[in-house]
Amino acid sequence: MSETWNKKEREKKKKQNRKEKLERKQERKINHQSGKTLDEMLVYIDENGNFSETPPDPRKKIQINVEDIHVGVPKQKELDPTDLIRKGTISFFNENKGFGFIRDKESGESIFVHIKSLIDPVEENSHVIFEIEFGPKGANAVNVKLDSK
Repeated sequence: MSETWNKKEREKKKKQNRKEKLERKQERKINHQSGKTLDEMLVYIDENGNFSETPPDPRKKIQINVEDIHVGVPKQKELDPTDLIRKGTISFFNENKGFGFIRDKESGESIFVHIKSLIDPVEENSHVIFEIEFGPKGANAVNVKLDSK
């Protein structure tokens, strides 16, 4: 029965691996400590939310009212219709395409206006009074009429 050199090498590696495994097992047995006590396993959370090995100071405990906790989205207050009436200037308007933009005098933002929302005929740089309506794409100007001032 002739063994090849490769088989001998594999057998040597297997024996070496078994020996190393046995040594690690012996080392674990020697260094093994009994389980930790409950006090050693406990971790506390201090008043800032950080982990600590010492119990928190009861003098720093904060009392929280259950009624003060709100789950969900807070209710939005009703909008006053007079807040939605604004003044502005037509910054761009294209009659052929049927839309334009109004520069709000108060906030300076540009608000979309459609030709169907016009009460009076307008042109660029006209001063107007309008209401804001929120649509799916953002704020829209409605009931747009010329400012008499």
